[in-house]
Parts: sequence; structure tokens; C-alpha cells
Amino acid sequence: MDKNTKHFAGFAAMVGRPNVGKSTLTNSLIGEKIAIMSDRPQTTRNKIMCILNTDNAQIMFLDTPGIHKPQHKLGQFMVRQAEGTLQEVDVVLFVVDATEKRGAGEEYILELLRKVKTPVILVVNKIDKLEDKQKLFRIIEDYSKQYKFAAIVPVSALKDTEFPGLVEEITKHLPEGPAYFPDDMITDQPERVIAAEMIREKVLRMTRDEIPHSVAVKVDEFKERDDENVYIRATIFVERESQKGIVIGAKGSLLKKIGQQARADIENLLYCKVFLDLWVKVKPDWRNKDKALKQFGYRE
Repeated sequence: MDKNTKHFAGFAAMVGRPNVGKSTLTNSLIGEKIAIMSDRPQTTRNKIMCILNTDNAQIMFLDTPGIHKPQHKLGQFMVRQAEGTLQEVDVVLFVVDATEKRGAGEEYILELLRKVKTPVILVVNKIDKLEDKQKLFRIIEDYSKQYKFAAIVPVSALKDTEFPGLVEEITKHLPEGPAYFPDDMITDQPERVIAAEMIREKVLRMTRDEIPHSVAVKVDEFKERDDENVYIRATIFVERESQKGIVIGAKGSLLKKIGQQARADIENLLYCKVFLDLWVKVKPDWRNKDKALKQFGYRE
């Protein structure tokens, strides 16, 4: 980069209802799979920072949990994480689903946004699913009446490979300054945390409605055996004995599939062979226990 070229660096928060595509958008922006994805609402539980470097900027994206009405202590933690982020960043990306009507969830988020001075970009996602393109204009018009957005950018997080318009709008709100992190760094999360999230994603995807959110994953051992091999031992925690049986499957068949798919993702992340050793344990009602939440990494 020319030494006379200005460089910008700052933080952008992704907020929105559960399941509007925040994690998909985060991964698509940085070109790597870091935030886990599922069509189950409330998949993201912690703030996960992903880093995008452009010619003139470094943008730290915070993929926050979906803002929803909490039903347990884990849910309360998730909502506090998302709401607290609004105060800490340089720009907020309010992600909405183009195929869904504006409802109580969006109204609640708009109320939160009105309480902060942070500039907000409305990101209208899933435009590839709109058969009537006129509907997009109606969505933009409707939201424009509710809040004075710094910009409105339609995207398809699933189909688009580049987001020049969105990146340009974000960069406008970042302070001038040097990069916070090295160019080759794409997340602030340790590899063992990302590995645990990738395992949890596969559990969510394969168990469907039987075990929606009573799953936690803890990596007990993460050991490099040599330059080309890593050993990971992880425990999948559920809340009931019946759920343990579902995760394991007949003769261990489902647990084996979970392991195979998670291992493939982790190998892509680490660029080496991974031996993944998975166990399943029952921890009753862990989502309502402070000690268990801290044990699984859900700390303020």
C-alpha cells in the first residue's frame, strides 16, 4: 500500500433476529468458514470476531447472537452479548431477511438502535429468494420510515462472492489508523474454540428438532502430534439421557457422521490431518446453571 494512502481500521457489529443469515454473511465477507451456520435459530451463542483486510482498511466483524426473547440463562447471556456490542463498535450492520415481514423482533432491535449513536447500515439479505423484485423497493421504503440508516445495502450472503458496496459503506464509518491485527489473521478465537463450534454445528444440523439448543461442546484436549497431525478430544454435552441416545445413534452411527463432517471442516481450517475423538455426556439443565455456562465458555 502507498504510504500516502489513508488506512482505516475499526469494528462492525452484525445484529438481527435469529436466522436472518448473519453468520453466512460474516463467512462470505471474509472468505473463510469461521462462524457456524445452521437453519436453526440462535445458532451463534458468543460474539465471534472475524477479520477482513482490504486495500485500505481492516474491518473486525463481530457476529453476535440473534436478538430474541430469552427462555433461560443461556438465552439471557446471548441477548446481553448482542445488545452490549452496539455500544462498542464503529458501525452496526442490521441484517434483515427480505423474505420475512418486519415483525416484533425487528421492532425490538430498532428500539435498541434508537438508544445508541452508532451509525447503522441496513443489510437486506436473501434477495436471491425474492421472485418479485419490486418487493425489495417496498422493504427499503418501509424500513426507511422507521429509522434513519447511514446506508441500505441489498445482498445475497449465500450467492454473492464479493460485497464491494457493503465494504465501501462500512469503511466510511471507520476511524483512520493502522491495522489492529496481522494480515493473515482471520479471527480472534483460539483454534480449539472454532473446532468446538464446528462440532456443535454438525450436531445441530443432524439432530434437527430433537435437540435444538441443549447441546454444548467442550474441547478437552487439543494436541499437535507433529507438523501434519492434530489430536482433538471433545465432549458433546446434552441435558437428558434420551438426547444422548439420539446424538450417538444406533450403534454409534450418528456420532460417527458428526465426527466425519466436523473433522473435514476442522482439517480445512487447520490445513492438516485431524484425529477427532468424540464423547457424549449428560449435564442436566446446564443452560440454567452459571457454573456450567462458564465452563462452556459463556462468560461476560
